[in-house]
Amino acid sequence: MEIGLDGHFTYRKLLRFVASPVLMMLFTSLYGVVDGFFVSNYVGSTGLAAVNLIWPLVMGVSTIGFMVGSGGSAVVSKTLGEGDHQKANSYFSLLIYVTAGVGLALSVLFLFLIRPVSVALGASGPLLADCVSYGRWLTVFALPFILQVAFQSFLVTAGKPDLSLGFSIFGGAANMVLDWLFIVPLHMGVAGAALATGLGQVIGGVIPLVYFLGKNNSLLSLGRTKWNGWVLLKTCTNGASEMVTNLSTTVVQTLYNIRLMGLVGEAGVAAYGIILYVMFVFTALYYGYAMGAAPLVGFHFGARNRKELQSLFRKSIVLLLGAGVILTALAEAVSGPLTAVFAGYDPDLFALTLRGFRLYALSFLLMGMSVWGSAFFTALSNGLVSAVISFLRTLVFETGAVLLLPLVLGLDGIWLSGLAAEIASLAVTVGFFRRMGPRYGYLGT
Repeated sequence: MEIGLDGHFTYRKLLRFVASPVLMMLFTSLYGVVDGFFVSNYVGSTGLAAVNLIWPLVMGVSTIGFMVGSGGSAVVSKTLGEGDHQKANSYFSLLIYVTAGVGLALSVLFLFLIRPVSVALGASGPLLADCVSYGRWLTVFALPFILQVAFQSFLVTAGKPDLSLGFSIFGGAANMVLDWLFIVPLHMGVAGAALATGLGQVIGGVIPLVYFLGKNNSLLSLGRTKWNGWVLLKTCTNGASEMVTNLSTTVVQTLYNIRLMGLVGEAGVAAYGIILYVMFVFTALYYGYAMGAAPLVGFHFGARNRKELQSLFRKSIVLLLGAGVILTALAEAVSGPLTAVFAGYDPDLFALTLRGFRLYALSFLLMGMSVWGSAFFTALSNGLVSAVISFLRTLVFETGAVLLLPLVLGLDGIWLSGLAAEIASLAVTVGFFRRMGPRYGYLGT
């Protein structure tokens, strides 16, 4: 049973609505996790280090998809809430066509940058060879990756979160099977991991494109459009926070790798990569919720239904605070078995990773509030506040923590940087919630 954007959302109805985006993000996160499992266990720690050095750069290429998906969904859902379906479809079509063109250009550009960037990160010898092999194959599939990210948001806005989930499950399953095929029987190494991931992304990026180009029963479809600079500008400003988040994540993860290379070498980079794989799965719940609930906020904002905005805001705060406690406790409880899955073959790598994971997992307690806060203001078409939250959280607070805490706490300072950044980010987010409440009316009277 499909749930529309209008009407009142109880806790049960809200959870049902966001369930598909949450599960979709979980399956999407499996791309990197499955790569990491097979590379770590069948290629080795050097291959794993190469994957972890390059993956943040590939995520940087995908920022256009995150920006258009989140920012464009806010514009389109607001237009739907105002009752103009024809204009919403025109905006949607323009955004997808422009995204495809920009994505193709970025893909070509990064093909030539993989080697020099890998060298700049300190890779040499076998590590450099693996970086180039993995990076070039992933870059070939950058366009479907970007489209996949954008369509994840637009499918929710179109009222088809279950369809988005289906594409993600199909792509994730294909990625798992192909990872095994290319790496284990065919011995293709990191190139096989990249090829498997890329083909999985084709499923998530190309099939939705075909769906929206044809006749469908969703709220959106691709068709004729015309140039609209205002829509593009509004999309970019609305989605600036998501772009900033992902670009900042690229910078921060690269900084982590550089600091760890200096402290403990390739083993540190491999350990950090394993922590990230597990983190992707846990944080996917937060990002999935934000992605699923944001169109609801945008719709009721466009419909000027302040009462429902208040309800969505209060319920989201309660759900995210509860999720933080549960996820942190769960992460600490399963840290040993999860680490063993990736590093059980190497006692030293296992011990290093386990210590880092248990400290880093403390950041899960507070992470959801800032993730939701940024998405919430994007949905309210306030891209500036959303971008400030994301910029401070990822680039300023976490970068500062990575640079300063190791000077005091050594290696533990790196693992605790996430928690320090989330504490500072929470203070900023709560401050904006209180300051902007009277303008949008989500705090009530």
